[in-house]
Amino acid sequence: MNEDEIRKILLEELGNIAPEADLEKLDPAAGLREALDIDSIDFLNFVTAIHRRLGINVPELDYPKLFTLDCAVTYAASKLTARVTPSEAGAVN
Repeated sequence: MNEDEIRKILLEELGNIAPEADLEKLDPAAGLREALDIDSIDFLNFVTAIHRRLGINVPELDYPKLFTLDCAVTYAASKLTARVTPSEAGAVN
């Protein structure tokens, strides 16, 4: 899964959490909680959505790594890449 696909999924989930937000105008470098006016429960719902949609467990110590959309995409991509075994990385589709 590439970063564009991850970004699309994360934006879908943020849209579910903050349906009133204009995600097309979201600055990917802005703090999500402030930019989308979401509270801590909404943020936890975002973390849960990441787990559900991408299969990534996000420990509480890593929550700051999801501060912005760009950070969340980078974090998810790194976790997904870490799950790929060397044999999978060399596989031809």
